[in-house]
Amino acid sequence: MAQKTSNALHHHLTAVKEGKRRFENAFQGVSRMILGNQIEKITVHGTTTYNFKIFGSGRKHVIGMYDEINSFVSFVKDAAEGGSSKEMAYVLVGEPGNGKTFFVEFLCNKYREFLLREENRKYTFRFTNLGSIGTYGRINVIESQTYEDPMILAMNMFDAQAENQQYLEKRCGFSEQAVEKFYENYRPLGACSGYIWNDIRNYTNGNIDEMLKFVEIVPVPLTESLGTVTGKYPAKDKITSSAVDLLGEESIQRLLHITDTNNPYRFDLRRGALARVAGGGIHFSDEIFKNKKDLVQVYLGVIQNRNIEIDGFKWPIDTLIIATSNNSEFNRFLAEKEEAPIVDRCRICYVSHNTDYKLQKDLTSYAIGGDTKTALNRENLHTDPNLNYAASVAVVLTRLPRSEKLTPIETMKLSAGEVAGEKSIKTLAEVIDMLSQDPDITKRFGQKGLGQRNLGRAVQLLVESSETNEGLCMFAYDIFKTLERVILDYVTDANDRAKYLEDIKTAKGLYRERIMTEMFNAYMDEPLAIRKDVMNYVNMIIGIDAENLGPDKMWKYKDPQTGELKAMKIDQRYIDSVEERLGLKTSEQRETFRTSIRKIYGQKISVNSNYDFMDNLELVKAVTDVRLKSDIAGAGSLIGALANRTNEENQKLYDRMITTMLTKLNYCRTCAQKTIEYFCTQEDEK
Repeated sequence: MAQKTSNALHHHLTAVKEGKRRFENAFQGVSRMILGNQIEKITVHGTTTYNFKIFGSGRKHVIGMYDEINSFVSFVKDAAEGGSSKEMAYVLVGEPGNGKTFFVEFLCNKYREFLLREENRKYTFRFTNLGSIGTYGRINVIESQTYEDPMILAMNMFDAQAENQQYLEKRCGFSEQAVEKFYENYRPLGACSGYIWNDIRNYTNGNIDEMLKFVEIVPVPLTESLGTVTGKYPAKDKITSSAVDLLGEESIQRLLHITDTNNPYRFDLRRGALARVAGGGIHFSDEIFKNKKDLVQVYLGVIQNRNIEIDGFKWPIDTLIIATSNNSEFNRFLAEKEEAPIVDRCRICYVSHNTDYKLQKDLTSYAIGGDTKTALNRENLHTDPNLNYAASVAVVLTRLPRSEKLTPIETMKLSAGEVAGEKSIKTLAEVIDMLSQDPDITKRFGQKGLGQRNLGRAVQLLVESSETNEGLCMFAYDIFKTLERVILDYVTDANDRAKYLEDIKTAKGLYRERIMTEMFNAYMDEPLAIRKDVMNYVNMIIGIDAENLGPDKMWKYKDPQTGELKAMKIDQRYIDSVEERLGLKTSEQRETFRTSIRKIYGQKISVNSNYDFMDNLELVKAVTDVRLKSDIAGAGSLIGALANRTNEENQKLYDRMITTMLTKLNYCRTCAQKTIEYFCTQEDEK
């Protein structure tokens, strides 16, 4: 056993030399974890950015937040490369409920998983057999309080740096370059480790081999509940919080054993949150600016100097410090001018709400919940297939600022990377750029709106409502009522309230258009009927000028999606009806529109052969209207036929559509009937 202990440090150094273990700082570890995973280039709001796949892995992962993640990765990378970021903290500032805390906790979980791999594991050292020295009472084993890496001990074995370097090169076999690389991450031993090591030196008369018999190498515990490696410090109230929670304090228990009153081991650092993450960990300070001033001052010293300081003793730490704050708390802090130094040492990242309604669908499914919901009588609740869309569109619209250049719907579509008529993504980029010049953060793009918690409340209200419990179904249209209730109850600013309620009306109009499409699919007894008709129109306007078009108007073409040769009859009446619905009166307007569709088709089909124009809402609506408003069984329209079920023909049509909705479109009887009922009313018609 003695033999094994005497070689414990050498065994560790050999493992580092062979690449089985690592010596790196917190920034290098986090940076390696992120950049070691897949990265893809994407376009968001018209600008190129990167999607780091590590944040999209796992059952409940980070959705969107591309700009914020890019900013964080470049911060960590800069710090890992020795840039100024290593003396700063990273602070996420934004509205409540937009995913700041979730992002940090997700990062911490991933980091712990990363360190659990054998090759990434963190190690520290402890001193054993201290009872033999005589001044430690019954304390026999002392672990490094700040989980210092064994390499830190190896770089501080002797008082002179030259001796240490020589020892690492000659005794341990490291190359000169390797030793230089280690010294880039050099820091002195913490006060207590240094003091104990000196005691051991005196006891052994400086014999290094004898000294190393007192050293044992152990892995750093990674249990989440211990707060080691990743620790969270939530802001407490002004009475119960103190610097002790962060730094630690004098331990009465230790003073009963230690006879040497100068020994810094009398301070218990593990009582504080910082020492537990000091060995290459992540310290997460939740709502940092809610802390009282003296605690923020403590952070000031820790961020700048990366030291825990108590009574003049210093313990160097190696920690990535991430904090969060909401806008109002941060603005209040900024207003106190004397607090400028702390903000100066923080990299502030303003976190916006998610403004992509397609990505919002995943966030909405988090709010609705993955498990089967039950009514109060314990029967299973059905979820309307349109609920997610209705909720997603409604909350995203509240997050989009008003602009003279774009309508709310155009802004929403461009934000999701879709086509918005004549408006291009460039217009959206200009709007975002213009808003980002505003010194008031809340007026910038995506900074205000209904957050994830508000959406969660709306879903809760929907589940507890009597209509939901009676019909055993969460009907999509009811989410608008509960969102309105949340706006009235939780939004304090009158202007915001008025805007959000207006946005809910716009969302109802979009829901109405979606229902028109759903009804057409149900009428045609096919889930993708409308998609086929939209593509028919597109193919007709491409083939209308074809050279090989005969007098019978039959056009043969190769379908780029399947590669098959297809024939289609070009129906001039159908083309005219669709363009009439689009409000295109003159032949010039029609030709301009057709050219734009052909251009989009040419651009999209080369990238995605399955592109189907379903994101072009105006075109989809026009095609739907043409098909739905055409004569059906003499009732004048589908609405007429469904609303007036006095004759047998109409009743049959109604029953057939209900059956299609139940069997092919994922409706239940309640939401199928309610959806048809809503379709037959004139509500929310634009």
